[in-house]
Amino acid sequence: MEKLITSCWSNFQSVPGNYIFPPESRPGNVKVPFSNSIPVIDLSEAHKGDRTNTIQKIIKAAEEFGFFQVINHGVSVNEMKEAMSVFKEIFQMPEEYKKKLCTNDPSKPCKMFTSSFNYATEKVHLWRDSLRHPCYPLEQWQHLWPENPTTYRECVGNFSNEVKELGSRIMNLISEGLGLKCGYFDNDLTGSMILSVNHYPSCPEPSLTLGMSKHSDPNLITILMQDDVSGLQVLKDGKWIAVEVLPHSFVINIGYALQIISNGKLKSVEHRVVTNSSQGRTTAAFCLAPSDDCTVEPAEAITDEHNPPIFKSFKYKDFISHYFNKYGDTVVLKSFVAPKN
Repeated sequence: MEKLITSCWSNFQSVPGNYIFPPESRPGNVKVPFSNSIPVIDLSEAHKGDRTNTIQKIIKAAEEFGFFQVINHGVSVNEMKEAMSVFKEIFQMPEEYKKKLCTNDPSKPCKMFTSSFNYATEKVHLWRDSLRHPCYPLEQWQHLWPENPTTYRECVGNFSNEVKELGSRIMNLISEGLGLKCGYFDNDLTGSMILSVNHYPSCPEPSLTLGMSKHSDPNLITILMQDDVSGLQVLKDGKWIAVEVLPHSFVINIGYALQIISNGKLKSVEHRVVTNSSQGRTTAAFCLAPSDDCTVEPAEAITDEHNPPIFKSFKYKDFISHYFNKYGDTVVLKSFVAPKN
């Protein structure tokens, strides 16, 4: 096991060379402004007779930004606080315990690691540690989660159910906005959900390194809970914009799989995570995705002779394998573009 950055960051007065990104990739000292334009959508309006307007806002945000934030989403504020507390606690557990969670065994679905799964071969390391495991279907995975903190399994299990239900509501609004039948995604297209808990310690030289490099997500949507420290940046029209942290909100972003199903109407947008010199940051990303053997393709209901499919049909597991080999590079989508007649 490579030493977790959480365990050794306080020993560094400068960033080690193997964490320094090339000049063209590093964030530098340029201050990235917070954007007021990334839409904030009040989901309670959909239950107050304004469903159509809510759907239109979501589709517009997904077309223009690939990102939006949701408030009044129905997930308990207390549950959000409790979950974030236990997520932070797991990175503060004793080193010997965290070592047991770090494994290269592909049969272990729950694992902690530093930087990325490609640590041994990557040229530059990310300034983060991560705990990753499946969380849906819950009964299939919960018993394999960390035993400590002792509240982890129950707290995160309850919270995962809440987030999955939120994801289903959002996908139903999106399917309606795309003109698809009711419940279009209530099947194997949302048969998986992976939780990625990330911790980014404070960094002595944040201008040189990244918590996560530029990438797009492969799944349908990612539902992100942040603590009160900012760090997420989105690429819009060739410029980086910072996403403001709104209390008790979730950030939603569109993944490649949904861009494909929408036949390119909705956009999976590149984003990254920067660090800072004064505060650590913890986030929990719930990645709602198709089951491995599920076929992903442009929805028939939104394609015809005037709007032909622009992506090939494929098994999601094949797409994921390709994605992790390329790690979010735009070549991933190009490889699955349908050939022109």
